[in-house]
Amino acid sequence: MPKTARDRGWVIGLTLGLWVLAAWLLYPLINLDRVDMSNVKSYLYRSALGLTLLIIFFGKTLFDLIYPWVYSKKLPRLNAALLTLYAAALGGGIIFMIIRMAALAMKNRGGGFLF
Repeated sequence: MPKTARDRGWVIGLTLGLWVLAAWLLYPLINLDRVDMSNVKSYLYRSALGLTLLIIFFGKTLFDLIYPWVYSKKLPRLNAALLTLYAAALGGGIIFMIIRMAALAMKNRGGGFLF
């Protein structure tokens, strides 16, 4: 955890920047109907990178949730509840994006070997 307010601002900015990057990478999966099928391969690679960022965020969230209990530190109930809801929403988003990637891959199955 950052020690000073300046370091904390930098960490928050970096985290928000990574969230914006993940949203930009996953944007084609949200609007799958508008995706040009000639560029499916690049969309899948782009989405895989965005999904990797989401999985890293999920792991960080689980670490933030479980770490205090390992070292017998008290985690406020509201903090634990919000982290649990956030982890559940993030897990649902990851599953949704995997299903969308599979749909995109199956949609292009007639075009030969995808990779």
